[in-house]
Amino acid sequence: MTPGAQHPDAQPLRSDAERNRGRIIAAARTVFGRDGLGASMASVAREAGVGIATLFRHFRGKEDLVAAVFADRMDAYVCTVNESLGASDPWKGFTGFIEAICAMQAADRGFADVLTMTFPAAKAMEERRAEAYHGFLQLIARAKDSGHLREDFTSQDLVILLIANAGVVNFAGDAAPNTWRRFVALLIQSFQAPARGPLPDPPQDDDLYDAMLRASPAGLTPPAQDT
Repeated sequence: MTPGAQHPDAQPLRSDAERNRGRIIAAARTVFGRDGLGASMASVAREAGVGIATLFRHFRGKEDLVAAVFADRMDAYVCTVNESLGASDPWKGFTGFIEAICAMQAADRGFADVLTMTFPAAKAMEERRAEAYHGFLQLIARAKDSGHLREDFTSQDLVILLIANAGVVNFAGDAAPNTWRRFVALLIQSFQAPARGPLPDPPQDDDLYDAMLRASPAGLTPPAQDT
């Protein structure tokens, strides 16, 4: 089921309720894209022109709203991996994927945050993340087999890159919006074989997962509310 979609057994929304839901999602796109996921639900309600009770009637918490807002972005994330796997040049496929995903982060602060966090209750969104991750493992293997990617590059390095790029995007903002391009180019050159020297061991997957959980803004998954 698409993130944020109604359960198949749920009653259809009235037309005015459906309009409100659409307004909330559109407003959340604007607010999260501008301010990141740290933006409050109240600010989304104000942008949508609805009361906070109306917002919570449609979305039980911020995690539900995030899943609905970024469903299409996660689909695009997976499509980018698949397109990169179809590249005839494995190195260009690998670097093209990194550049494309970092560009998506730069275009939307909310999505920059989504890629550096995890949302256990948003099952469909996390399934799409896992699908993209497994595709990226194939990109790594192909790039290494081609001799262009350093042998000690690991999948954890993508997570580190996305976390770092989100920081660059959020710091530079509108004042220096293309800063991320230089940062990503420097990293891509450091990934290329032959390596100039050994790297420290990467963090463990479980430790990175815990870090992504801790990065979630306070109140992202509040208790269910009766409205």
